Amino acid sequence: MELIDGCCRHATTFAEGLRAGGFDVLNDVVLNQVLVSFGDDETTTRIIDAVLAEGTCWCGGTIWKGRKAMRISVSSWATTHSDVIRSLQAILTIAATESKAVARPL
Repeated sequence: MELIDGCCRHATTFAEGLRAGGFDVLNDVVLNQVLVSFGDDETTTRIIDAVLAEGTCWCGGTIWKGRKAMRISVSSWATTHSDVIRSLQAILTIAATESKAVARPL
C-alpha cells in the first residue's frame, strides 16, 4: 500500500507545483497521473521535447479531451521526494524558457 500511496503523493506534488507555476493541470489527480498543458499544442509539444532532451526526467505526450498534454506518471518504488522536486524544477525552468507564460519558481 505504501508504494501506491507514495506514488499518489508524488503526483500531487507535481500537480501542485505545476499549478503554482501558472500551468494548467487538466485532470483531477487522484492516482499517480498528472496531465498538464503549457498553453497551445505547439508550446506543449516543444516543452515535452525540451524536457526529454534535458534528461532529468521522462514525461511523455498525450491528447486529453482534444488538447495536447504532458503526461507525468509516477510509478517507481525508488522515486523520492527529492527526485520529484528536482524533476519539477527542471520542468518549470524549461517551461519558463519555452513558453509565453511566466512560470513562477518553487
